This record gives sequence, C-alpha cells and structure tokens, in this order.
Amino acid sequence: MVNTTDFTNRLKKILEHHQLTASLFADKIGVQRSSISHILSGRNKPSLDFILKVTNTFSDVDIYWLLNGKGTFPKEEQKTVGSPTQQQAAMFSDQGDHPTNAGKRISRIVVFYSDGTFDEYNKQ
Repeated sequence: MVNTTDFTNRLKKILEHHQLTASLFADKIGVQRSSISHILSGRNKPSLDFILKVTNTFSDVDIYWLLNGKGTFPKEEQKTVGSPTQQQAAMFSDQGDHPTNAGKRISRIVVFYSDGTFDEYNKQ
C-alpha cells in the first residue's frame, strides 16, 4: 500500500523539480486542480489513473519511485551504445551463446515498456 505522506512528499519533489505550481501541474497532466489539492493535503489517495498520468507526462518520473520511493528521481535514462541495427546484430551474434544453450539460437526478442508499448527484434 502507498504511504500517503511519503507519496505527497515525492509529488512535491516533482513539482519543485519542474518548477510548477499545483495548478499548472494539474493542467499539464490533465486532471482537475482540486484533485491535486486533495492529494497534496492528504484528503484523497492517488488513483491509478492519476499515477499513470504523472508517469506518462513526465518521463523522468519512475513509477516505482513515485509509489514506494525505490529508485531515483529524476529517473536515470538507460544509455545505449550503437545504432538499433548494431544492437540487434549484437543480440543475435554467436559470441554471446552460453554453454548450457548449445545448439539453441535466439529468433525473436520482445521488450515491453512501462507505457504499454513494445519493441520486437527478429533475427534476419
């Protein structure tokens, strides 16, 4: 369960980081201004819809950090080296085979993202 006081403090940290008032924050994520006021005062708990609006609007907010304080804010971006085709080639290269997977070859990898989208990599 989400600790309301801690959640409120993390929400305030987002507002401060982005230099937004509660009203501007509400407008930016598409909720009524009173919703923000009620959450910040502890009167209401955040809904799943509210949390998803925050994390979808602000890419630097990690959902796990927002809910339970685990992780960092702003979220550290994963850095990739090389172009997508180089990454695909590296994923399917024979150099990465593990001895227990002898004779097995990767044919497809699907990566699911927290926003509901995914990328699919097929061996060419």
